[in-house]
Amino acid sequence: MQAYEYLQRSGLLDEYGDISADIERERQALTDYLKTADGSVRWQFQVPELGEGGACSLFGQLAAEPYSLLPILGGQTPANQLALSKLSAIADYYQQHSAQDWFGIYQARINMTAEPVLVKLAYYGAPSRAEFPLTSEFAKISNNSTVGLSGRARVINSVPAYLAAGGEYYTCDPKVQAEACLPLFDQSGKIAGIVDAEHFQQAIFTPAAMALLVAVCMVVPDYLP
Repeated sequence: MQAYEYLQRSGLLDEYGDISADIERERQALTDYLKTADGSVRWQFQVPELGEGGACSLFGQLAAEPYSLLPILGGQTPANQLALSKLSAIADYYQQHSAQDWFGIYQARINMTAEPVLVKLAYYGAPSRAEFPLTSEFAKISNNSTVGLSGRARVINSVPAYLAAGGEYYTCDPKVQAEACLPLFDQSGKIAGIVDAEHFQQAIFTPAAMALLVAVCMVVPDYLP
């Protein structure tokens, strides 16, 4: 998929215009970086305790057991090891080249209870939820699930303004003031997952910032397990 097509399909073209040239430049830089870079693989990570009914995370309260990727990925295979290493390297690159305080890469999968979810494969920042249900019901409160179902990006440059206007928002970290949630598309054009970037300041998602984030979205699917 070319950058212009991604902008069209994700709904970003109207808001940010044709930033294809900037995206392709960022995409090439990231591709070159990944030729030699590998990241540290985390097969398990801490997650917040879920509230009553499992809908919301209790910020600052960690679950007793860490989340393990082994069951949903089918084990610690060489292919999975390589995939997670490259996705971790992408997260490292994004951290180095953006101002974002939190970033995660999620893949659409079926979990161990046969439910469609977005599962977090690589990230940096504070502990956060590992799986988001890919259901229309959960999408009512979750940008991640909304984007994972629709394939349309959601960029919120001011969370307080969005909430004041009546927008529903899944609060993982109350310090977050801006969020960009973008879809991932596989080679056939099917929604393969999402990326989520968050910042503790408002008005951070400028055209230059979006060019980098879209470039990441165009590279990630090549490395999904």
